[in-house]
Amino acid sequence: MEKDKNSFSLSEPDDTVPDKGVRINKFLSDAGVCSRREADRYILEGKVEIDGIKAQPGSRVMPGSKVTFLGKPVKGTEERVLIAFNKPVGIVCTTSKKEPNNIIDYINYPTRIYPVGRLDKDSEGLILLTNDGSLVNSILRARYGHEKEYIVTVNREITKEFVKQMSEGVPLEETVTRPCKVTVINKNTFRIILTQGLNRQIRRMCEQLGYKVTKLVRVRIMNIHLGKLKTGTWRHITKKEMDELARLLAGKKY
Repeated sequence: MEKDKNSFSLSEPDDTVPDKGVRINKFLSDAGVCSRREADRYILEGKVEIDGIKAQPGSRVMPGSKVTFLGKPVKGTEERVLIAFNKPVGIVCTTSKKEPNNIIDYINYPTRIYPVGRLDKDSEGLILLTNDGSLVNSILRARYGHEKEYIVTVNREITKEFVKQMSEGVPLEETVTRPCKVTVINKNTFRIILTQGLNRQIRRMCEQLGYKVTKLVRVRIMNIHLGKLKTGTWRHITKKEMDELARLLAGKKY
């Protein structure tokens, strides 16, 4: 698939300052080397150098600087990537090569990207992938209440009581789920909009109420819709989507 030239910009008040470079942990994250947290650990372990000098927490990378990790050069990422992928059932949202069905090998994107959150192996539908660790953090932080929308099919007829309980919150082992919007589509299928992302949340909510999910498709993350994207294919996010995403994330420090 031909690479789209769209790019997007999100505010970064703490990490990127004009004429002062980019924080080293963000530089490594954006370059796809590791997460920011991992970068901080590697820096403390003396595994990162800037222009031949061991980096310190808070060090900044200036234009033209040479960064090395374990002695190997790290090329900065100049263009951010954000793609929408229609994940098939059976593909695992991990970057680990030990998993033969990992999402990265399946997509085979030309530069390093990683998934924004997760969609369990038995589920399908929309997942975003990017090379921008800042964007990942901003979208995933639960306190911001970003919406995710799903179409769910269960093994028996949906009742008014089921809809009421799902909408108001279901007790799980670690918490009670947040109130959410549930709309019945037909006798066995409903639409649900969540603002949190607990592990296998919808399946566990249904099981708690005596139902079993037979099909689960995520159709929207914030302003980005699955639309007519075919299963197993991906597309770059459009400029219009990027602009709206930036607006929704405006003011969120990450």
